[in-house]
Order: sequence, then C-alpha cells, then structure tokens
Amino acid sequence: MEKRVELEKRGHNPAEIKELNLDNCRSTNIVGITDEFVNLRSLSLINVGLTSLKGFPRLPNLRKLELSDNRISGGLEVLDTSPKLTHLNLSGNKIKDLDALEPLKTFNHLKSLDLFNNEATTIENYREKIFKMISSLKYLDGYDADDQEAEDTDGEEDVIEVNGNNDSEEFSEDEDLDDSVHLGAVYSENIDDMSDEEDYEEEEEEEDDDDEAIEEEEFYEEDSDDAPTPNVSRGEKRKHEDDKN
Repeated sequence: MEKRVELEKRGHNPAEIKELNLDNCRSTNIVGITDEFVNLRSLSLINVGLTSLKGFPRLPNLRKLELSDNRISGGLEVLDTSPKLTHLNLSGNKIKDLDALEPLKTFNHLKSLDLFNNEATTIENYREKIFKMISSLKYLDGYDADDQEAEDTDGEEDVIEVNGNNDSEEFSEDEDLDDSVHLGAVYSENIDDMSDEEDYEEEEEEEDDDDEAIEEEEFYEEDSDDAPTPNVSRGEKRKHEDDKN
C-alpha cells in the first residue's frame, strides 16, 4: 500500500491532495496514509483485503470513504478523527451486528451509509434501527427511510454544506469565465473579419486610385500626341521679314 500511495501522490505534497484512490492494492491494515493528508476529501480503499482499520490516520476534512469488499468486522471508532464524513461505504464486509455500528452515532454529518452484503442487514427491522441509531442519516443502502432511491449527487451538496463555502457559485463563475472566453474569441474573430474587410476595401480603393492615375496619364499622353505642331514655315518667314527690316 505504501508504494501505491507514493505512486498516487505523483510527487505532490500530501497536504495538496484532495482525492486518493487505492483500490485493489493489497494490505490487511492501513499503511502509507499519514496525518499529512489534511485536505483529503475522498479516500477509496475498495477490495484491498483490509481486516481492520488499524493505522487509519487523522483526516479532518474527509467527506467520502469507500471501504467496500474488504473483511472489516468492527473497529469503526477509529474513524472519529474524520468528523466531517458524509458518505461511508462498508458493503461486502464482515459486519455481523449493530453493535459494530454504534461508533457511527457520533457522526453528525453522515448522510449516506452502505452496508449491503453484510450479515447485519439480515437483522429484523435492520433499516429502522439504523435510521434511529444515526440521526443524521438520510440514505441507507441507497434508499431513504421511505424507500425512495437516493439522488445521484455524489456527495457534492453535502461537501458544500459542511464546508460552509458556496462551491456552486465558484463553479458558476468558472462557467461565466468560460463563456466570456468563448465570446471574446467570437468577438475577436468578428474583429479580424472586419479588419480583413477593411483591408480589402482599402486595397480596392488603392487599385481604383491607381487605375484613375493610369487613365489620366494616358489621357495626357493622347492630348500631347493630338496637339497641333507649330507652323515652322511661318516662324521662318517672320524671321526673314525681321532680317529685311
């Protein structure tokens, strides 16, 4: 598990990591995950082979914990170092009675609990007893107390509620930002098109001016060709008369 943790860190500081997936790595207890993961919000340990939660670190910001398909039978009290937990999946484990679930009563933000395929689910009035035990619980095994299927929110609403931060507004701002970028690109394209049209019009005007200049030049050349040539003989006659006088 330690090697897998290092691999998933990808060189990042543990305090920067908010999600950690260690599914299918083999270990009977928790190793490699330390108290340094102070901002971890989601931890997945599916089908790891855990027989206990021994070594579970202090994760004060953990919201979602996936522990399905392991061999855990109890020891859930170690999770009290993650008081903001909203989603806990323990399906496919070895929990046999409700006493093993007693530590979950202290989780004031726990909204969703999955115990499918645990022996404890065969206890008479199991659902009623769990909902009564955990007052904050909204969904058990994917259904609420009225057997209505859980909404597929993936815990985002609960994260916002626990944080006290309006993450949805930040998301909408990002959307607005994306829209503004796209609109800016459209405007830029329009401006480029307009500038291209203006350049084309200017080129046409320059071509027209050149044509007019050529026509004027040709006109003057034609005028110079058609202009009457001076009467040389008359000028010579006047010169001879002046000489006689």
